[in-house]
Amino acid sequence: MDTQTISSDEQHRAASLREAEAKAVALFEEIARDLIRPGVGEKALNDEIHELGQKRHNVQTHWHKRIVRSGPNTLQPFQENPPDRTIEPGDLIVVDLGPVFEKWEADFGRTYIVPGGPSPDEDATAADKKKLVDALEPMWHKIKDLYLGNPDMTGEELFNLANFTATGAGYKWGAHLAGHIVGDFPHERIPRDKITNYVVPGNHQKISALDKKGRKLHWILEVHLRPQHEAYGAFFEQILTVA
Repeated sequence: MDTQTISSDEQHRAASLREAEAKAVALFEEIARDLIRPGVGEKALNDEIHELGQKRHNVQTHWHKRIVRSGPNTLQPFQENPPDRTIEPGDLIVVDLGPVFEKWEADFGRTYIVPGGPSPDEDATAADKKKLVDALEPMWHKIKDLYLGNPDMTGEELFNLANFTATGAGYKWGAHLAGHIVGDFPHERIPRDKITNYVVPGNHQKISALDKKGRKLHWILEVHLRPQHEAYGAFFEQILTVA
């Protein structure tokens, strides 16, 4: 494959991933506007999100399990399946989806404050939750800016950078990872590989590395934050390596 063909392919892949994320943004806007509410179970809300994705956004599959967790369940690792919980007013609720649009993966996660709770101006816990949620996106961009200063850093270096940034802001890091690869569905997986496909300690592969076909790897950056008291957690993720 000549240089011009490779360049064209890379541009197409980047544009496709960017478009998939834009579609995920539209899906999440509807979820936040129409579905996030108290009094519904996490599983029921998960099913509603699945139906919304199918009917209005042509999402026929997700490349990873759909995550809808509220209150103390936000502290559970991705791989766990905590008991179903009824969502309460003022809860933090995490939604983490991996919708596939045509053949392109998106991976998008947000944290919301469930309506109906006390005002942050009048309640210390509500103010604490708002501060935590408001910190997520700025921290994601701060980590990305630091990464852009050294795009050849390894997965381990990016993980350490994310942890350092969270700690410097007074939060605990809430997961064993800070991201992973993403791509055309299904993206390349190495059986039982828990290192080189992830932003984790021990991954000494550069984020800028190429895949077996000589193509650029694309990565999701995740932000997992917990306050020092660890009563709940918050989460934010989107693609790192596409502008």
